[in-house]
Parts: sequence; structure tokens; C-alpha cells
Amino acid sequence: MRIDVREPAEGSSGNPRQRSLRKVGRIEIDPDQRPNLVRLPTREGGTGGRSSAGGESVLSDVAPTEASGERGTHCYLNWEGALDDGGQLRKCVLCGCDRLYRSKVLPQVTPFVVVIAFAGAIIGLLGFATNPLVLPGLVVLLVIDVATLALARERLICYRCGSIYSRTKIARYHHRWNRSDAERVRSASATTVAAQASP
Repeated sequence: MRIDVREPAEGSSGNPRQRSLRKVGRIEIDPDQRPNLVRLPTREGGTGGRSSAGGESVLSDVAPTEASGERGTHCYLNWEGALDDGGQLRKCVLCGCDRLYRSKVLPQVTPFVVVIAFAGAIIGLLGFATNPLVLPGLVVLLVIDVATLALARERLICYRCGSIYSRTKIARYHHRWNRSDAERVRSASATTVAAQASP
């Protein structure tokens, strides 16, 4: 399983699709081992795991290790109830949010294939190219486009912290992004932050 750890950047909103998220690091783990603590290297100018947008952070500062002398952050992974009976991810192991949504990762070549196919179709329809190779070329582009859509990998994204889970089995009960779920998680997070801030 690969986890791209993210946290809100300064001045970001509560909606995971509209706020800007800062990538903190990438974790490669084996869900069968279920590690509780994972260390991430920190860039020189980083925040050291403190969320600058006022939200709660899943990261903590770590002093330099004696062996390597590197400064970094560490993540505590909460595996309790995170996997279902089929070994599929049920909730975020970083923040504990039980709302995850699925998203497809399209290859970076997809926009270029679409633009070339659209241009070729316009050229063919307007009659600018009467070459017999235009139609087979468009068919090849169509096959490439359909193949990229069919072979696109799916990933899970946490509504609360925005962390991305890939290279893992995805359960059928995880759906695409839903505005009502995002609003529910945002309001619950705001209530939790307000309750922690008041004495």
C-alpha cells in the first residue's frame, strides 16, 4: 500500500477538492505488518508537521536520529478498525476518518491523446485530409484512449486530511466524491477543532 501523506496548506478551505493540500511525504507499507509508527523525511523549509491552516495535523516533530542525524516527522498509524474482513481499507489510518472516496488516476498522456483524436476527427469531418490512412489513425487513437481509461488505476482519498491511498484493494462500498459527505466531514472537523480550542 502506498500512502501520500498530505495536510492543509496555509489559507486553505475545508473542502478537500477546493483547498490546497501540501504533500508531506510518501509511505510504502505492507498492510499485513501494520506498522504503528512511520518516519517521513522533512524538507528544509517545511512546517515540521504542524498544520498552518489551523486544522489538526496527523504529523509530529521528531528530533534528529542518532544514527543518521536526519530531522524528520513521524506518523502514527491507527490500524484499529481500519481494515474490513476482506483486508480492504475501511477508514484513514492517519486521521481516523471513516469517509474515503475513490478516484481514478489517468496517465499523463491522456490529454494529449484526446486533443490529437479531436483534431483528427475535425480534419476528417471537414474533408481536409482524404488520405486513406486518416481513418485507421483515428481508430488507433480511439483504441489508445479507451485503453487508458480502462486501465486507469483507482485510489482512495480521505475527505478529512486528503491523504491518498494507492496500490491497495478498494472495497465496493467506497464511492466517488460526494458533496454531502464532504460537507458532513468538514462540519464535524470544524466542530472538533472548536471544541478543542475552547477551555
